[in-house]
Amino acid sequence: MKNKFTNDKGIALITVILIVGILVAVVIELNRSSRAEIYDATNISDGIKLTYIAKSGFYGAVALLSNSKNDYETLRDDWAKAELLSQQSASLFPDGCFITTIEDEAGKIPLNKLVNGNEYNSDIKEILIRLLSEPELGLDENKTAEIVDSIKDWIDADDSITGNGAETSYYTSLDQPYEIKNAPLDCIEELLMIKGITKEIYYGTKEKPGLKEYVTADSDGIININTAPKMVLRALSDGISAESADSMDEYRRKEGNDLSDPQWYKQVSGMADVTIKPELITVRSNYFKIISTGRMQNMAQSVSGVVKRSQQKSFQIIKWRQD
Repeated sequence: MKNKFTNDKGIALITVILIVGILVAVVIELNRSSRAEIYDATNISDGIKLTYIAKSGFYGAVALLSNSKNDYETLRDDWAKAELLSQQSASLFPDGCFITTIEDEAGKIPLNKLVNGNEYNSDIKEILIRLLSEPELGLDENKTAEIVDSIKDWIDADDSITGNGAETSYYTSLDQPYEIKNAPLDCIEELLMIKGITKEIYYGTKEKPGLKEYVTADSDGIININTAPKMVLRALSDGISAESADSMDEYRRKEGNDLSDPQWYKQVSGMADVTIKPELITVRSNYFKIISTGRMQNMAQSVSGVVKRSQQKSFQIIKWRQD
């Protein structure tokens, strides 16, 4: 009887140890699961906060554009100094801020105007070739021709190959085939689908700027000389050197210089004999790209969009993206 009692005590002890082990494992799993749910809920909450912080920056930028008092745009306007708005955002949110930029799409080369019907718009073609030929981009003559012809073929409605371009047969023969657009660009990111345009050419590298900074799919078709990047200024005429573009940029940024007439460039030293076709330039802009990024600790959330000015000087969002 004594041995049986001892054996029963041993079995009971083992059973208790097993039960305790199971309970410990269950408690640990419940604790882990609860922590994971808390972290997930926190991440969702922070993600929502980040989105609204980014949207605050976006609509703040729209307000800057709406408050413009001139009938023309310049780099001296409040909207062109959106970094000041970003700096103030830290005081608006206890644990976050936004970084907002505004780009004037009218200051870029309007790619959808490269084609008239199924033929080249020679003026825009020349501007685009001059841009792609600038040494900063590092493209040779053949690569430049390939890119220009391929953009035309992507936009025009026919299936006839232009020079070094490409039509349906090229795109359907790729390892991952797709159809050619044969219609205007809806967004500038479509360039990544076009023959000859690599990610390095589109986005740029540490050494070279990206094509996306100088071209647009959203424009009235004429270039705002007041806001165009210096590389676009150089592309407007064969007579504009890098030094001339620097002088133009300095002139248009100086307070007091009148920029209400696009012919102001004639007032710049060394530019009196340079001619830019009047029908290609303006001082008025109706399309702007806004990029706003909300930041909290090590997290970030971006929203971007293109806004279009209406006749009532208000702005309508025509494109929207949330990353």
